[in-house]
Amino acid sequence: MKIDVVTIFPGMFTGAFAEGMVARAREAGLCGLAVHDLRQWAEGRHQVTDDYAFGGGPGMVMKPEPFFRAVGELKVPGGRVILMSPQGRPFRQALAAELAAAPQLVLLCGRYEGVDERVRLGLCDDEISIGDYVLTGGELPAMVVIDAVVRLLPGVLAEGSAEGDSFATGLLEGPQYTRPREFAGMAVPEVLISGDHGAVARWRRREALRRTLAMRPELLASAPLTAEDRKILAELGQEPVI
Repeated sequence: MKIDVVTIFPGMFTGAFAEGMVARAREAGLCGLAVHDLRQWAEGRHQVTDDYAFGGGPGMVMKPEPFFRAVGELKVPGGRVILMSPQGRPFRQALAAELAAAPQLVLLCGRYEGVDERVRLGLCDDEISIGDYVLTGGELPAMVVIDAVVRLLPGVLAEGSAEGDSFATGLLEGPQYTRPREFAGMAVPEVLISGDHGAVARWRRREALRRTLAMRPELLASAPLTAEDRKILAELGQEPVI
């Protein structure tokens, strides 16, 4: 996969992806990431990328021409152009998996009062929001999308590592433990050190259901639940809340 980011603050991405999983994926040739300064496609000595809004109002609006030139130069066949916007569709794990199948993502980062509407109408295949709040620009949301998508690319994680993630199966992931077996008066559940793989799998499923019921019960309405899952949920519903 090739990822191209268009922003007026390219330096924001330097530290974010200098270390960690995305950096290793780039070094291994599993993905390409290029961050482009929108100003290189702006005209004039000052390379202006924003202007006053028609109709008045506070703040500036990002001009359409630089974005159209940038996408025209960067986009490859099959690539998806995505505007990071608080008005976009919510970013979910399923959408991350969908984007991971694309050959290229071109992420457009707005600023100020947003981008000229013609960018959205004439350039973008999608708009994505990472939450119901407004940030100072699209750079941080773009970083979130990149991190979530790259970890799903083949070869980035150990095989099977992402399959039990929260949201991958429609549920939250259950608790995890490591050594020491006892710490601060809290012990690792005996089932996890029993060597009984079937019992461990059943325990993990039950705890995933328990955590989802307690913290994100709305997810259960769309999660693919078995008859056994529903029986467990009925039992959990009778337990005292901790």
